[in-house]
Amino acid sequence: QVQLVESGGGLVQAGGSLRLSCAASGRTFNSYSMGWFRLAPGKEREFVAVISGSGITYYADSAKGRFTISRDNAENTVYLQMNSLNAEDTAVYYCAANSYLSLRAGSFASWGQGTQVTVSS
Repeated sequence: QVQLVESGGGLVQAGGSLRLSCAASGRTFNSYSMGWFRLAPGKEREFVAVISGSGITYYADSAKGRFTISRDNAENTVYLQMNSLNAEDTAVYYCAANSYLSLRAGSFASWGQGTQVTVSS
């Protein structure tokens, strides 16, 4: 398994932006698909975005046009750039790693500890 550490969360006003980072351990980072998921109070864990080792990306409908997932394989890091944030984006955001491309949280074997994103309206 790969070890993951998220950072970059915080408090932001509606309409603002944040960039989340997820640093991964291991020498085979470029072989992993990396996903971002979020968990809001009273809701189920929700898929946000995923990027394959070769750069193929998928987004949740709620993220399309506002969020961008990217990766730097040289730095073993995946990013989630979030723009035009609104109160519904408030959640704990988790990054996850998997050996194949999937949008299902249950497919991901390795998870970070999460980073809180709070959007004030």
